[in-house]
Amino acid sequence: MDYVVYILRSLRTGRYYCGHTQDLFRRFLEHGRGKSRSTRSGVPWALVWWEYHRSRSEAVRREQEIKSRGIARFLQEQGMEQ
Repeated sequence: MDYVVYILRSLRTGRYYCGHTQDLFRRFLEHGRGKSRSTRSGVPWALVWWEYHRSRSEAVRREQEIKSRGIARFLQEQGMEQ
C-alpha cells in the first residue's frame, strides 16, 4: 500500500504540520477531532498539500526533507504560499 506525506494548516493559528500515513482520510479526521496531541491545539485543520510514495522509508525521508527545509518555505517553493 502507498504512503502519503501531507501538510496541514491550522485555520485557527496558521501553523503548519507535516506527517505521513497510509490512510490520509482517517488521519485527517483524527487531526480534526483532536486525537493527535501534536495538532490538538490547532483544530480545525485544512489539508493543503499531499504526495504519494511507494514505501514508508520514502515517505519518512520526504517528510524529514520538508521539515528540515521548513514547511512554509517548502510550500512557497511549490508556489502554494506567500
